[in-house]
Amino acid sequence: MSRDFSVSAFVAGLVAVVVSFGGTAVLMVQAGHTVGLDAARIGSWLGSICLALGVGGVWLSLRTRLPIVLAWSTPGAALLITALAGVPFPEAVGAFVVAAALALGCGLLGWVDPIARRIPPQIASAMLAGVLLNFGIGVFGAMGRQAALVLPMALVYLACKRYAPRYAILAVLAVGLAAAAAQGLLSFGSADWHLTEFIWTTPVFTWRGVVSLALPLFVVAMASQNLPGLAVLQAAGYRDVPASRVIAVSGGVGLLAAPFGAHSITLAAIIAAICAGREAHPDPARRYVAAVVYGAAYVALSIAAGAVAVFFQALPPTLIAALAGLALLAPIMGGMAAAMREEHGREAALVTLLATASGMSFWGVGSAFWGLVAGLAAHAAMSVARRPA
Repeated sequence: MSRDFSVSAFVAGLVAVVVSFGGTAVLMVQAGHTVGLDAARIGSWLGSICLALGVGGVWLSLRTRLPIVLAWSTPGAALLITALAGVPFPEAVGAFVVAAALALGCGLLGWVDPIARRIPPQIASAMLAGVLLNFGIGVFGAMGRQAALVLPMALVYLACKRYAPRYAILAVLAVGLAAAAAQGLLSFGSADWHLTEFIWTTPVFTWRGVVSLALPLFVVAMASQNLPGLAVLQAAGYRDVPASRVIAVSGGVGLLAAPFGAHSITLAAIIAAICAGREAHPDPARRYVAAVVYGAAYVALSIAAGAVAVFFQALPPTLIAALAGLALLAPIMGGMAAAMREEHGREAALVTLLATASGMSFWGVGSAFWGLVAGLAAHAAMSVARRPA
């Protein structure tokens, strides 16, 4: 790995951590408060997720030499904020175990690869562009709210893209932190810097937990993150991802971490675009280093997960929004270009992009999945229409 190391991949991995951790950590804290967990158990919840996805992601990336990025299920965390109300935590942990076991079984039985291979590259690229589009738009929304913070970040990004493109995001992060500090937007005075205590909770299995928590968590994870995550890797040019093995590993580490509070370990979608894109490294064969850095950083975060959550909460939301949007401009552009490259698939690709970017949601499943469904339906309809009579 040492000969493949690059500063740009290192920075891409760290930026992916910054972008992924803050918002989801806040959701996890809210979900913990829903069931009345104390700070130690919430820290165990966060820490177990960080450790599981970090170890699993590092192992997969080193083993396959592909930028395999694991993540916690953000839609799943949002689902738990309401679904956990009135559910004893041991019963919730039992549901987490069942959801992880379902993902492990899916991977071991090889049910994931056939599904992933049937997604046309144009549809995958359009889904990627649709998922990321609002992040790019968010840069200008953040600029409208706090121009003094975001405008210097945008100007530095443009300058670095012209003269030092591989270090653009690192410079943007440094300027953003400096600008936020100069404007008094950082507040670390109340941060509780303590190490994570991993607390075992014996799972309790009930039909209520399986139906109301385990099955929704499994479906949301597969539909909103695992399948879109595979599509993101395909859109970045990685067509030979061992999908079933990856899902089996994510389910396996999730199963081990569930008794300590981990609700779901999945493939990353949005974050994967940062580690698998050209910003990480021009050579696709060396981008796996970004995923290794990302996973190693999460292993380190697991030691002080509660304190790090406080750190990210202290960052201005506009800074995180601008950093994410600027880091994802290149993947947005690449996804749109690949989606519209061939004329015969543009209609289906456009349907995918618009449906995904719309943010629509049904039955707790997000727009990334429904964008894929709409695009595949349009692709099938257009293919039938073009067949000779």
